[in-house]
Amino acid sequence: MKRFLVFLADGFEEIEALTPVDYLRRAGIEVDTVSITDDLKVTGSHKIPVLADKLLTDINPDDYVGLYLPGGLPGATNLRDNEAVVKLVQQFNQEEKLVTAICAAPIVLEKAGVIEGKNVTSFPSFKEELTTAKAYVEDDIVVEDGNIITGRGAAIAIYQSFKIVETLLGREAVEKLKEGIQQHKVEEFYGFKA
Repeated sequence: MKRFLVFLADGFEEIEALTPVDYLRRAGIEVDTVSITDDLKVTGSHKIPVLADKLLTDINPDDYVGLYLPGGLPGATNLRDNEAVVKLVQQFNQEEKLVTAICAAPIVLEKAGVIEGKNVTSFPSFKEELTTAKAYVEDDIVVEDGNIITGRGAAIAIYQSFKIVETLLGREAVEKLKEGIQQHKVEEFYGFKA
């Protein structure tokens, strides 16, 4: 079974953090939520406390195929300012594992130096901080470039989760997931397909 990391720092955006945890687990991917502090309890930007599965010091990076960084403030800056997180992002990228970030969290990828020459997106107000990227993509909600996947913000969390599932398990797994959550009904109603 594939295993995946979702990092939690105080001030994380709850929708951006927990949507991929839920969707990846539904698809059969084992997900560990990881607190970057010495406490399993992490509080989101909207004051919702979450109990992480593990502490950062408990994980073995070799056990995982990828990682995900949620946005939210100050969650994204807390992730960016944590040297252990930055080093793990660098290690996963060097090993060509999946490295994903949403909203403000691509600033962590910038600091880690892993988006140089890559197409990326983020919440629009963080565009200017992504100076080493090849291009900032404004007209896509989720951007995949090699092993890097970035997304725009909270409303995009489900679509970024679909992209992660597709990358790890294939399109059939996404269609099965969408059926299980009635996504096809949403797409029929609004006239689009994700």
